[in-house]
Amino acid sequence: MLNLGILISGRGSNMESILKAIKKNGIPINPAVVISNKADAKGLKIAKKLGVSTEVVESKGFKGSRAEYDEKIISVLRKYKVTPKNGLVCLAGFMRIISPEFTKKYKNKIMNIHPALLPAFPGLNSQKQALEYGAKFSGCSVHFVDAGMDTGSIIIQAVVKVHEKDTEDSLSKKILREEHNIYPEAVRLFAERRIRVYGRKTKII
Repeated sequence: MLNLGILISGRGSNMESILKAIKKNGIPINPAVVISNKADAKGLKIAKKLGVSTEVVESKGFKGSRAEYDEKIISVLRKYKVTPKNGLVCLAGFMRIISPEFTKKYKNKIMNIHPALLPAFPGLNSQKQALEYGAKFSGCSVHFVDAGMDTGSIIIQAVVKVHEKDTEDSLSKKILREEHNIYPEAVRLFAERRIRVYGRKTKII
């Protein structure tokens, strides 16, 4: 069975939705470890309550390079047997940019979820970007992580309608509800080995 590592920085609501879906829906993957770059991340307590091991790799005050920090993360993933050969890494509100060295080692084995319909509105404040641009629809995208900013192959997306009265907060809440649906689904597809990557495109079999 594949092993799953989840990286968080805060509460990790997507982490929680993934872990609960694995248990409820029998997704064939072992939630091996939740790693946070912050010792006070609320998601660590949630993960423990759900019976998942947790680790902290503190980033505050770390003097080395991004690659050196990521090597510490990788060493913890290896400890829990979340390897490029038999593992999946999910970013769930992990507030750090992954180094190219990390993405190269775990090519097409690191997933992230972004609150927009990529390739539109990458980076921060995507909901605000959508509202300012006057988008009629927005949503969220699960994608593989590469060396770029939200540029990896898109796995699955969900669409939400943007209403005239929507605020950044209301739009964020609508999108988050869809995130909690499609992120576990992407993990399930990966665990069932149903995702194929062809260049920039993915195909679900």
